[in-house]
Amino acid sequence: MVETRYSTEFTLYPYLGFPQEKTRHPVVVIGAGPVGLALALDLGQMGTPVLVLDDHEGPGQGSKAICFSKRTLDIAHRLGAAAPMVEKGVIWQVGKVFHGQDKLFEFNLLPEEGHRNPAFINLQQPLFEKYLHDAVTAAQSEGAPIQIRGRNRVTAIADQGNFVRIDVGTPDGAYQLEADYVVACDGARSPSRDMLDLTFDGRVFEDNFLIADVRMKADFPTERWFWFQPPFEGAGQSALLHKQPDDIWRIDFQLGWEIDRKRELDPARIRTRVDAMLSSQTGTIPDYELVWTSIYTFQCRRMRDFRKGRVFFAGDAAHQVSPFGARGANSGLQDAENLAWRLDLVCKGIAAPGLLDHYCTERMFAADENILNSSRATDFMTPKTGVSRQFRNAVLHLAGRHAFARPFVNSGRLSVPCTYDGFAGFGPDMLSGPKVTRPGAACPDAPVADGYLLDHLSTGFALLVIGDIAAAPVTTAGVTAETVHITAPTDALAARYLGDHPGAVYLIRPDQHVIARWQTFDAKNVTAALRATLGQEAANGADA
Repeated sequence: MVETRYSTEFTLYPYLGFPQEKTRHPVVVIGAGPVGLALALDLGQMGTPVLVLDDHEGPGQGSKAICFSKRTLDIAHRLGAAAPMVEKGVIWQVGKVFHGQDKLFEFNLLPEEGHRNPAFINLQQPLFEKYLHDAVTAAQSEGAPIQIRGRNRVTAIADQGNFVRIDVGTPDGAYQLEADYVVACDGARSPSRDMLDLTFDGRVFEDNFLIADVRMKADFPTERWFWFQPPFEGAGQSALLHKQPDDIWRIDFQLGWEIDRKRELDPARIRTRVDAMLSSQTGTIPDYELVWTSIYTFQCRRMRDFRKGRVFFAGDAAHQVSPFGARGANSGLQDAENLAWRLDLVCKGIAAPGLLDHYCTERMFAADENILNSSRATDFMTPKTGVSRQFRNAVLHLAGRHAFARPFVNSGRLSVPCTYDGFAGFGPDMLSGPKVTRPGAACPDAPVADGYLLDHLSTGFALLVIGDIAAAPVTTAGVTAETVHITAPTDALAARYLGDHPGAVYLIRPDQHVIARWQTFDAKNVTAALRATLGQEAANGADA
């Protein structure tokens, strides 16, 4: 990626000098981006000590990721960071797709009521990181064992079998430390991955896109606008317009493959493109400022395995997708929450290390799902053969007139949480209730008498009991599933969790994914499902 940078960095974790302690750390996280900070915050709030190492003192420059999904906001809410994100962010749920000057259709990502968080917010990545760091600071003040060391660059990683040795460079010299486990959250160019000589396999798409973040006063609605074959000059085959906070607008222009990147990043040339877009849409060109510009190439890649011994990989370090669909940072946050509770239980000696294997199994499946959706969007947006171009143009021609063609239009299938259908540690499903809350799915929010459902599922394993059903907490192998009893469900809660049933019992993981569900409570069945999740026995041994 080539960038022209104008924005100012936040200093969040300034260099504090050469560290003196030589103790072994349970978990070391490399990289204090959104994924690393979320993972550290989750672990620290559960009481597992965690050290974060970053070679800078705060977020990088430029807005980079801007679209954060409802699932990410639900995770951030659990961690105590979502409120300022939603307050600052630009809330949106409507997208419009254009072909030339004509609108083909529009879509609503969250048409139903009864959710605390919106479908998406647009928020510059540095601000997203700042609010996560603010939550870390608040957690530290309450005793959470989280350390962050800025300007501590990891220079070598060596798995020693029963621990990991890490070499670290600082402005005052180098030192070594040890960790039981290491999680590399150091981005798509991951130095950690290179240090361990691990591959990053996938596909590079022959096209380039220009990002222009523009500060201006404009009357465009807070919607996602995407053009195929835009009516303004210099936009290539597609263009995208999004609003960010502080009157900043994200504009993407498709440039093609064989380009002179230095020439395309010339501010005068970028202004020519922006002027053409604004003139086409408004008839005028308001005063504006170029805040951040960048050229990127679509890439869809992932590691063959998300771990090497005691070193794990998460976020862009483990998998990379094209920006259209907002599946990068959002899937990275899901990596973090999937891994955090497993590391917590293993570091505390409650669960066997084999529990960590399921992180790789589940999140590699999620990465493949994201890569498939991202690749399909990229192939539709940038067809490379005559046949694929004819198909794309035919679909666009039909979509404006016939609803059946609109699902084939692909301007980026936007991020949704992964459902782990059929994976070990989930089931049984003895309710046959709504599909949205089947085992493996992330819990959707719903209003309850005193707020929202997800507020009650914020820590540990939960036993959600809905309706007139007697139940008690279940404890096995050092883990307790505490009961959350809702006797009078709202209509929205009933629609999402009961369907046609008068009541239900749900067993839910700390990352708010449904393990199993039943029509009635039976401690033996809950115990069996809980032990299966912990990797101690098969869930299908439970009574029906």
